[in-house]
Amino acid sequence: MGKYQAYPDYKDACIDWLGAIPEHWMTSKLRYTFSFGKGLTITKENLKDTGVPCVSYGEVHSKYGFEVDPLRHPLKCVDEEYIQSSPYALLKNGDIVFADTSEDIDGSGNFTQLVSDELVFAGYHTIIARPFDRECCRFYAYLLDSKELRTQIRHAVKGVKVFSITQAILRGVNIWLPPLEERAKIASFLDHETAKIDTLIDKQQQLIKLLKEKRQAVISHAVTKGLNPDAPMKDSGVEWLGEVPEHWAVKPLRFLGTCQNGINIGADFFGSGYPFVSYGDAYRNYSLPTSVSGLVRSTEKDREAYSLLRGDVLFTRTSETIEEIGLSSACLESIPEATFAGFLIRFRPAELTLHPEFSKFSFRNQLIRAFFVKEMNLVTRASLSQELLKKLPVPFPPLEEQVKIAEFLCVQAERFQSLFDNAEKAVLLLKERRTALISAAVTGKIDVRNWQVPVNQETQQQEAG
Repeated sequence: MGKYQAYPDYKDACIDWLGAIPEHWMTSKLRYTFSFGKGLTITKENLKDTGVPCVSYGEVHSKYGFEVDPLRHPLKCVDEEYIQSSPYALLKNGDIVFADTSEDIDGSGNFTQLVSDELVFAGYHTIIARPFDRECCRFYAYLLDSKELRTQIRHAVKGVKVFSITQAILRGVNIWLPPLEERAKIASFLDHETAKIDTLIDKQQQLIKLLKEKRQAVISHAVTKGLNPDAPMKDSGVEWLGEVPEHWAVKPLRFLGTCQNGINIGADFFGSGYPFVSYGDAYRNYSLPTSVSGLVRSTEKDREAYSLLRGDVLFTRTSETIEEIGLSSACLESIPEATFAGFLIRFRPAELTLHPEFSKFSFRNQLIRAFFVKEMNLVTRASLSQELLKKLPVPFPPLEEQVKIAEFLCVQAERFQSLFDNAEKAVLLLKERRTALISAAVTGKIDVRNWQVPVNQETQQQEAG
């Protein structure tokens, strides 16, 4: 923030977690600047693909964040009859929608602001905050997004597993306000500066997406075409697989080993006992962690039937979407005394068929997705049966070549991980800068009263308009 000037005089705001504010600013409470209401009393079952757009707590928490516009952001809808029956839940441009519950304390106080004149409802589990002064709407959004104000809210919410925020809590929040003309200036400054930061964040996130696609392409090529570009090829007989090296075999999984569903046991048995490999352990990782946090009171017979040995591969067998079905995780080290979740299928290869490190990459290659998408039946949840998994065509080279492919892909994986880490670090630093800039501007740590849009950028904006 070194390039910005401070205000000439400050005073103690007498508000926890805030400190000093400019001398001419005032303090107040949200109840004097907003009226509050509730969203529609509905459930997910009331949401449809057509009708009047609706912002529910899910959009606030995970989708659109700081602002929402139904012309840019796809929203679920409700019947038009709610316009007559529930006009209290209709939003105006500039209204703020809070999620009234959060699964973690950091999400307490999450909100989104409507930036459209379109007809939009606030949905279930939401609180509507309507600013009295509509010209200050944008400033209020930045104020509510500052870490100083968010800290107040987090210390006021109640909850253990679910954290709830109420209208009473919001009404009692202490705020600080510059004069009206300064609020507009601060909002314009932050709109301009955060847009630049958001553009940089978007570029880094696009880079991460491209890197993931490139990594998948490298893996898929290596485990289906090999490392020798001059190797003679043959038709695999599988449409989505295409050609494979002439000396490779292609067999359905059923001829390469055995399959076993995971343990099905009551919830009361979890929390103590022996190691338990969860759905998440397999879903998130190319290879299983050697130390798992889950525990279950399993019997000796259970631990024998649902064991995990080096070379085993776990597949996810149930999900709400096909994209998450059949994701694999290889066991590179045996996990003593462990069992695995019922939502997983264990494939145990016969000896001398598949090398564990080769399996780690082979079963996560993107071409396999084509098999599952084509073959899966999706009703309300997708479910992978053993019989379908056993039909999966598996291309595999001789063991010696499997080792070489695995070694090559391990090196490539490290290279890609380094690039991912750098890009994700850049995103984190940019987000931290965005947060710091918002807090500095709305708490008066920096004086932006004389700030102007740079001339060249102002010209570009006018030309774009």
